[in-house]
Amino acid sequence: MRSARLAPGAPVRRDAIPAGRGPDTPALPWLAAVAAAFTLAQLVLVVPGVGLGWDETVYVSQVGPHAPAAFFSAPRARGITLLVAPVAALTASTTALRIWLSVLSGGGLLLSLWTWRRLLPPHVLAAAGALFAGLWITLFYGPLAMPNLWVAYGALCATGCFLRAVRDPGDRRALPGLAAAVAGTALMRPGDAAALVAPLAVAAVCVRAWRRPAVLAALVAGAALGGAEWVIEAYVRYDGLAARLHRAAEIQGGMGAHLALDDHVRALEGRSLCRPCDVPWRHPVTAAWWFAVPVFAAGGLAVAARARRLAVVLPPALAGLSLAVPYQLIDYAAPRFLLPAYALLALPVALCLSALVTAPRRGWRAPVAAALALALLGHLAVQYKVLERAVAHSGAAHEAIDRVVAALRRQGVRPPCVVTGSEAVRVAFRAGCSSRQTSGHDGSITVPELIGTARRQPVAVLVDGDHPVPAYARGWRSEPLPPLPGADGGFRVFLSPRPEADAAH
Repeated sequence: MRSARLAPGAPVRRDAIPAGRGPDTPALPWLAAVAAAFTLAQLVLVVPGVGLGWDETVYVSQVGPHAPAAFFSAPRARGITLLVAPVAALTASTTALRIWLSVLSGGGLLLSLWTWRRLLPPHVLAAAGALFAGLWITLFYGPLAMPNLWVAYGALCATGCFLRAVRDPGDRRALPGLAAAVAGTALMRPGDAAALVAPLAVAAVCVRAWRRPAVLAALVAGAALGGAEWVIEAYVRYDGLAARLHRAAEIQGGMGAHLALDDHVRALEGRSLCRPCDVPWRHPVTAAWWFAVPVFAAGGLAVAARARRLAVVLPPALAGLSLAVPYQLIDYAAPRFLLPAYALLALPVALCLSALVTAPRRGWRAPVAAALALALLGHLAVQYKVLERAVAHSGAAHEAIDRVVAALRRQGVRPPCVVTGSEAVRVAFRAGCSSRQTSGHDGSITVPELIGTARRQPVAVLVDGDHPVPAYARGWRSEPLPPLPGADGGFRVFLSPRPEADAAH
């Protein structure tokens, strides 16, 4: 790779940020090693103990033949469902699904970093990949059927392809790669795709040297192609795009002129969802890296500016901020929301850390490298402890759901059947039943329809703690159920009278 010329006295090496086209082979061993370690860590630390979450169950149930599909609400997109379909359509095994996604996520990390091989040196890319993959959030969601990590990969690929396309018109793979990456992002989360495309389109218009109609066309085509399914479904199921957007805003809720920074900090303690996020902040050390990211990212931008290569590092930083902003305007938080921002900001952070090791005089390099190594080891130790807590919590919830399903089966709740009430989605999926609600986001059945269904098949109403029993079920037989983690109190089921045919039999 050719080296970039630096200004006199620049505190970075001449080969810190290369320019132009370079050999592809040296990057592969570095990046493949990071991706392989990421996959292996998931298989060892996450796959054995994590059951299907609530959102995952909704996505997987759309293609799994083992239970009826759960209600698919307006904000959701079907990209992750397509990703899990090859396994979910064949087996109900959660372990098989986890292994499939672990391997895919390792490949996704490799591909997204590989896109940058002509823009940044291999050791910087490998460091960025290791920093991102070492977060407990990335490891936890790698084998999970959730879209945010795949949005992160799409954002990395799209930004890298964008820079390659505007800098080198002869790069034949850049434009198709840009369109495909944006399309994949839109297929996963259309809103995130809009936040990604916006800063790239602005850069393509405002930077004179980057004004290429083909680049803007690739951005628009990718967004249109990836978002087409979501838009078509809006007209088929929601009476139009405006109606779906309105309904999605109602379900997501909480949008307003306030910042959710403190919510995201609290969620870093291992919570998959912090809503409402009014919990105490007991372990500040879990967020130390979060406060360090903007500092080191700014340092990376300064290094790039001194090397006259700011145009390579600034776009991913701006795209990362653009992807993060919408999630700061809601009154709740989930760590996975910011995965795309973390992936993009890992590039300037890695560049800064590389410069810290290589810039000092020879006598200082070893102590600086040792100090950084110790800090990174401490960081990884904290990430491991939080990951361990998150995996344990997920495993406990999975086991509790299984106990509830076993209790329902002993009470005669078997397919075809309907489950409604608290935790209906996960319980119904595990039991092979339909999950239906008469109100709320999943208002997929009316009370008269549910009562009519109860005359033909078992209906189980799950009531958690002090929540009121629906009026239609107050005369039904009630049985206690094993408790669920975090339940307010007793957990009970109200069972519909057996259908007449079953009673006669």
